[in-house]
Amino acid sequence: MFCLVNLNPIKISVDLGENFNDPQKFVECAIVAGKFPFDTVWFGDHFLPWFHGGNQSSFVWSVMPVALQLSKKVRVGPGVTSPIGGRFHPAIIAQAGATIDNMYPGRFTLGVGSGEAVNEARFFQRGFPRWQERTQRLCEGIALIRQMWESKDYFSFDGKYFPMREVFLYTKPKTKIPIYFSAIGPKATSFAGTFGDHLTTINSPEKCREEIFPIFESSARKAGKDPESMEKLVLIDLYFGSKEDGIREIKKSGEASASADGAFGEMDPRRLEEMGRSLTDEKISASKYFVSSPDQVIEIIESYRKVGATHVDLVTNSFPERITFIGEKVLPYFQSNG
Repeated sequence: MFCLVNLNPIKISVDLGENFNDPQKFVECAIVAGKFPFDTVWFGDHFLPWFHGGNQSSFVWSVMPVALQLSKKVRVGPGVTSPIGGRFHPAIIAQAGATIDNMYPGRFTLGVGSGEAVNEARFFQRGFPRWQERTQRLCEGIALIRQMWESKDYFSFDGKYFPMREVFLYTKPKTKIPIYFSAIGPKATSFAGTFGDHLTTINSPEKCREEIFPIFESSARKAGKDPESMEKLVLIDLYFGSKEDGIREIKKSGEASASADGAFGEMDPRRLEEMGRSLTDEKISASKYFVSSPDQVIEIIESYRKVGATHVDLVTNSFPERITFIGEKVLPYFQSNG
């Protein structure tokens, strides 16, 4: 068994994405995860999938309450939803999140991000906003969501993108819902520290240590927050199998399309799939971790814990056997080693 010097405790979650299976299989995955001490089951919140062959993209806000009802204890949330207008107005996300937490207190968590064209562009009649505007919309949307959750009376919101007059949320959350702010680059990370409760990122351990985590912590301090109380979550995209087989299959399917240049601006899953098929071996290797043993998964998690990550989200997609593998073979190591 792989072993390192004991470090700080780390939370471990699983990410189901949105591809491959019908909604009921996602519920099954949440039930399986609930049998192990995972922190959260994250669901993909997509209108269309990242690649055509993914072949599924259900409305996650209908699936999550069923998963919560049947899994009993594990936390559940959308990995990245985009309350930037268009597809979702932040007031609707505030109401949806509050309703779920009212029914399942303390078990709902909200991941947010600035969005990508495949999910959001069709809902913006005047064109898909550039990243800077989307991020401004996201930050303003978070402020509105929080005010709706917390306000004890009607209020007016003087926003640039989401002005509202005399609004009040009657069904409140029963607990404080944590907001995980998704950020890849340094600019977005700065906003995450300022506006989010926690950070979600997908960078390498080296980049997390040298750039992303310091920026997040510095921005949080400037906003009057305590970085020690804020999670630094890293998404770890796993491929279960050998690297050689993995690269061949990923090239064939195009499923690593999100790593292609320009992917966040492409709105057609068919075109995204083509972009994914054209990725180089090096590009695919940089976006996936190829694993075939528990020790390999443990070593990857430890590499992030060593640089300061406090939470990792392991991509299993909607396959219960992968969750069971991690629950039985990986989680015991971290239970006995902090």
